[in-house]
Amino acid sequence: MKPFPKLHDLYVGRTVLGTVALTWAVLAGLDVMLGLVSEFGDIGKGKYGLSEAFVYMALSVPRRLYYLFPYAAVIGSLMALGQLAATSELTALRALGLSRRRLGLAVAGALALLTALMVINGESIAPWTQQRADALKANAKSGNTVMAQYSGLWAREGETILSAAGGQERERNGDRWLELHGVTLFEFAPDGHMHSMAYARIAEHRPGGWLLRDVTRTHFEERSVRQEKIPEERWKSQLDAAALSAGTERPRYLSAMDLRNAIQYRKRNDLDASEFEEHYWGRWFYPINVLALCLAAVPFAFGTLRSGGMGKRLFIGIVFSLIFWQLQTQAVGLAKVVKFDLRFAYLLPTIIMLAVSYFLFKRRSG
Repeated sequence: MKPFPKLHDLYVGRTVLGTVALTWAVLAGLDVMLGLVSEFGDIGKGKYGLSEAFVYMALSVPRRLYYLFPYAAVIGSLMALGQLAATSELTALRALGLSRRRLGLAVAGALALLTALMVINGESIAPWTQQRADALKANAKSGNTVMAQYSGLWAREGETILSAAGGQERERNGDRWLELHGVTLFEFAPDGHMHSMAYARIAEHRPGGWLLRDVTRTHFEERSVRQEKIPEERWKSQLDAAALSAGTERPRYLSAMDLRNAIQYRKRNDLDASEFEEHYWGRWFYPINVLALCLAAVPFAFGTLRSGGMGKRLFIGIVFSLIFWQLQTQAVGLAKVVKFDLRFAYLLPTIIMLAVSYFLFKRRSG
């Protein structure tokens, strides 16, 4: 095979990218419009008005683009290749020596760039903007920034249970930290008896643990109760902002790093981490699924798509996407029920779709 890419590879890639981008824009536009309509029900609550709804939707766009990209990729690829087949351009390219395998590589190479950008977006921009969007909405509706981010928190770390009235992220001179207000720590002995309780006006998450300020600690001794006041106290704990945010935010909106921290926190404290593991491994298989699904759609460009119109290509693309994601959803759900490895559940539908595609590819090559 000749070095990649050549002029015909660039032409196919440019066609695919253009059609995918157009399809992506249409899907995103429809999704944003439907999302904005759903926000109308919250307008008028507190200070949440039409302008806040528009800002909220604008901040949610990176997250929406991330989740819509796989659908746009397969539908756009099918439409692009079908159009090339309908205008006999694929026939001309085949006459120039473009093999079907080379065509698949050209499609994969073009989509790999967008997939990489979406992976970066899903791990950085999308979680950050979605958190800001949720904070803005909650702040406008309640008038309380603390309530918007960390409200009514409960968390467990070993034999200690934390309760906080609220909190917020602070930043000063480039230093960022999580600050909780009205924090109560219930400390239990291994036999289940509470041996002390501490109330801190403020708890700041710093490297190495937490700094508790204005602490009132109550000790429950065998026949008496003793209380002491401490200006500052260190609490060495692995409980961090990621673990706390995982308790207040939907796992699908967290980055892979935050999901991993949340999983470690839950396993460390014997809590159920299955939902977080589902989304964590989903992030790892996201680029694999996108590229595999688009490659699996390539054989359709050499068959019925040549004689079909845009409506037919769109229908096949939607059906193909829905079948794949339905297979994966069912496999992941079954894996959670029977306690099977989620990595295999994510990989199995990809293998099935690629096997079917390979069979069609070989059949139409004969």
